[in-house]
Amino acid sequence: MRILGTIQTLLLCGVMAAVPLCAQTPAKAEDPTAKNAAQARALLDEMVKALGGDAWLGMKNREIRGTTAAFYQGKPSSGTTEFWEFHAWPEHDRIEITKHRDYVQLYVGRDGWEVIYSGKKELPKEQLEDYLRRRDHSIETVVKVWLKDPRTLLLYGGQQLAGRHLADEVTLISANNETVTIDLDAQTHLPLKRTFTWRDPLYHDKNEDSEEYADYHLLDGFPTAYNVTRSRNGEQVNERFILGAKYNQELPADFWDVDAIARKIVKK
Repeated sequence: MRILGTIQTLLLCGVMAAVPLCAQTPAKAEDPTAKNAAQARALLDEMVKALGGDAWLGMKNREIRGTTAAFYQGKPSSGTTEFWEFHAWPEHDRIEITKHRDYVQLYVGRDGWEVIYSGKKELPKEQLEDYLRRRDHSIETVVKVWLKDPRTLLLYGGQQLAGRHLADEVTLISANNETVTIDLDAQTHLPLKRTFTWRDPLYHDKNEDSEEYADYHLLDGFPTAYNVTRSRNGEQVNERFILGAKYNQELPADFWDVDAIARKIVKK
């Protein structure tokens, strides 16, 4: 009986000793930074799904036609101009301007040309850098390049109004410390606005470029914004009204050849 009582006493003491030990071991708290990043990535995944999912990710090319107008100090600087814009991932862009389509801007890789009736010539450096900068910070580049880099940081900034719509704000910070912020419609998850900042190479001051997307239409299975407004430092600089779009066309073999384009235009 004494032995049994001793065993019971030892077991009881063991149980009692274990209670404070368990009570003093707190449950591992979830990392708020990781939770925030996961929420941001989930929203970006929803955005890709809304844009067309795998079909959007694997898109061969797109053609957009519409009218465009430039603005200076918030006011239209001229009339509207018809344009046709072609894009093929990752670095092929062709813009045909005027109703005769006899002025072409071509961007292939990091080079750019303009072609008119008198022939071809390189685009001005400032114009080329502006276009490449916007392409490097496009939603497509962010998804297909930045998101694949494990060094890219993701931040969810909460909800706010964007173009009179409730939007979720997601910011990406690249390994080069560049940032892009995307405002997504809280219901459809389609992008409403894309913003990035860059430092002027001459004056070293920081500039902000943004594009706002509105009036989406479903074309060939892809939601297409029919109104795109571009601003710099809060001042509107361009607005485009889309009239139609085509996706995944079979383009001629020489479609991105600047010399072939020049030969056709000079003949007109």
